[in-house]
Amino acid sequence: MDKIALCQHAGSGNHGCEAIVDSIARMLPEQNFLLMTNSRAEDEQYLPAEVKARVEIEEERHIADHKLTHALYYAYRLVTKDRESFLRYRFAPITGKDKPRLAVCIGGDNYCYDYMVSDLILTNSMLHRQGTKTVLIGCSVEPELLQRRDILEDMKSYEWITARESITYRALLDAGLSKERVILCPDPAFTLPVSEKNLPSGMASGNTVGINLSPLIEDYAADKSIALRSYEALIQHILDATDMGVALIPHVVWRRSDDYTPLRKLYWKFKDTGRVILTDDRPAEEMKGVIANCRFFIGARTHATIAAYSTVIPTLVVGYSVKARGIARDLFGTEEHYVLPVQDLRKPEQLIAAWTWLYEHEDEIRFRLAGAIPLAMSSARQNADVIRKAAVKS
Repeated sequence: MDKIALCQHAGSGNHGCEAIVDSIARMLPEQNFLLMTNSRAEDEQYLPAEVKARVEIEEERHIADHKLTHALYYAYRLVTKDRESFLRYRFAPITGKDKPRLAVCIGGDNYCYDYMVSDLILTNSMLHRQGTKTVLIGCSVEPELLQRRDILEDMKSYEWITARESITYRALLDAGLSKERVILCPDPAFTLPVSEKNLPSGMASGNTVGINLSPLIEDYAADKSIALRSYEALIQHILDATDMGVALIPHVVWRRSDDYTPLRKLYWKFKDTGRVILTDDRPAEEMKGVIANCRFFIGARTHATIAAYSTVIPTLVVGYSVKARGIARDLFGTEEHYVLPVQDLRKPEQLIAAWTWLYEHEDEIRFRLAGAIPLAMSSARQNADVIRKAAVKS
């Protein structure tokens, strides 16, 4: 069987990216893959051995690291107006004679970010131009972006799209995409296995509030300092009002966007209490095991909150995009009380009030998740069905 290319993977230092690769590979045990990655070293470090046994890892060429090549390609593009030339260099292992029949684009999450869209469109165009069919998995897109003709045409060029939440699904249909080619199903990472080995020492299993904070939310908040100040106030409130511990849990550890940066600030403020721990970095399955041992979870990174939802942990999302609202709405029927948009965060009391509601409705939320998650996990397997159909068609 031909290998299927997995594209738009930024590397497993983002454990959400890792979780998607891991989950897709496990849902398709009969299939071998070629993974195009921004960092081979990260994938070798974090992906489980049983997944790597069926996944050939190829690192993208980083043109910025080669000044002469960069200059030559820049001059070529200037003369020819060939905007895809840089991408043919970057993705050389899946172009030319090595082109795959099918490329599964697993960076559907990236369509939430306007600054990333241009490269996504060019990559999809390049793949189509060489005869490779494409599927977009786990898509979330801000509805207003679909008013752009270039984005809409790009979406229409995919063989299939799986939308991971209903806001995106309805926006795609309203924009004119066919129901036959857009499938509503949860993110593949809902099916990620849980590994409880190497749980953090000092963590009170079942009586800990897991907290994840991303430096990204500062980019969306009206006040750059409000997120950190709000989390500080929340942790102090939890320590004062309950007997629970707090685990600070990173989910992205890239130098350019490292959850440890804000989490270390929180840890040093509270470490002398003896009730706050900063967890070590670990693979996605083990990270999910840590989150599964929490009593509550408050998170910013989407796949950290998916790990919490899928292990039936009452969760508050401090969100900044359509994906947070859509996923919560599909699980609970509403995002109210379950998502606190960071754009609306003005004072620490808002986060404390949102936490208080979560705390007071713990049993109700667990009951709701206990019913919703088995259905979500089953439905998430449609991602694999779509890939199988596309592989046969290609």
